[in-house]
Amino acid sequence: MAQESDDLARELQDSVLEDLSENFISEVFDPQNIGKIDNPDSYVSFTGVCGDTIEMWLNIADGKISDIKFMTDGCGFTIVCASYVTRTAKGKTIAEALQIKLEDIDKYFEGLPEDHKHCAKLSVLTLEAAIENYRSKLKKDGK
Repeated sequence: MAQESDDLARELQDSVLEDLSENFISEVFDPQNIGKIDNPDSYVSFTGVCGDTIEMWLNIADGKISDIKFMTDGCGFTIVCASYVTRTAKGKTIAEALQIKLEDIDKYFEGLPEDHKHCAKLSVLTLEAAIENYRSKLKKDGK
């Protein structure tokens, strides 16, 4: 009975993942940068049209994103897209990080389902908001 249950679970998992790219599956099983940063240089909480929220923290050192973390209440697609965005932005300058677009995420994952492209957009918009928050703090501090 236990073997039958294991086989059924494996079959179900395979059927769910069969239309997804290897990059997507890899990110599902090993998402990056989940968590929070104590005393970040920037923090934002951004809610998308679907109702998912991504919180993002980042630190900047020597003009580059030295650390970046996120938390979300969103679906697996939101987790995977935010993981990609944070992993890609880490170590980049602000200008380079702002070049990350929905199309980059879609291409990396070899095509997101249409009904989940908003997850990629939410991830990008959250990064942009975190960077804007950081820049606003600099202006406010006169730097």
